[in-house]
Amino acid sequence: MSAEKTVCPICPHHCALGQGQVGRCRARMAFDGQIMSLNYGHLASLALDPVEKKPFARWHPGKFILSTGSFGCNLACPFCQNHAISQVGAELPTEIYNPRELLDRAQGLVNRGNIGIAFTYNEPLIGFEFVRDTARLFRAAGLKTALVTNGMAAPEKLAELLPVIDALNIDLKGWHQEFYDWIGGDLATVKENITQAAAVSHVEVTTLVLPGKNDSEQDMDEEAAWLATISPELPLHISRYFPRYHTPDIPATPVETIFHLAEVARRHLKYVYEGNV
Repeated sequence: MSAEKTVCPICPHHCALGQGQVGRCRARMAFDGQIMSLNYGHLASLALDPVEKKPFARWHPGKFILSTGSFGCNLACPFCQNHAISQVGAELPTEIYNPRELLDRAQGLVNRGNIGIAFTYNEPLIGFEFVRDTARLFRAAGLKTALVTNGMAAPEKLAELLPVIDALNIDLKGWHQEFYDWIGGDLATVKENITQAAAVSHVEVTTLVLPGKNDSEQDMDEEAAWLATISPELPLHISRYFPRYHTPDIPATPVETIFHLAEVARRHLKYVYEGNV
């Protein structure tokens, strides 16, 4: 590797960046031989959401969680529903918070049912440092932390975070690498991260079903069987897709497809939930 390049350690892309270059995620840049986060504390969204909206079905149901996101993502899903923040960079208008300010905000919402903080909306793990610093502070204060993530972090970096993360909802976007080639990701990494996270934290998995892309009965049967090897009680959310972003020609998933695939998944898993129906 050229001495002028610095390799980002955060995800499997391992972008090799020259001075001032920004990685594929749009949120990390090389500067003086280091990789710096461009979105540290830059919040594009901040809201008190029901826990079920993340979605979590079997983790503190009926409670709320302060939910925040920034800009950027290390995938390029053509169907992204949050593309206005995930597929842009530092040009996005944001408000700046430090971890202590977020903790103060969260503690002020405890009387409204808030249990902590969820890093969501865009891909939180590309803002690794902010998630780490904020989660440590929340853990010390006795509040919960959650990640809603595509699972595309370098496994050793996710392992650094897991001691301060209480729950994760991880996307398992497709059952074949061909699908991940389409969106710019790595299936093996996602599977490894689901496995390691489930060993120490509460994990739920979400699969968004697109007609003609990842909607086969065989794929769902194999996916659910694999998840059951981790735990047959691992919750799986099978969600309906609607046309978004660059996929206006892919029609919405038929409701009957979602319910059928949910029944397929129940051959192996105890807790399966139909989403967006």
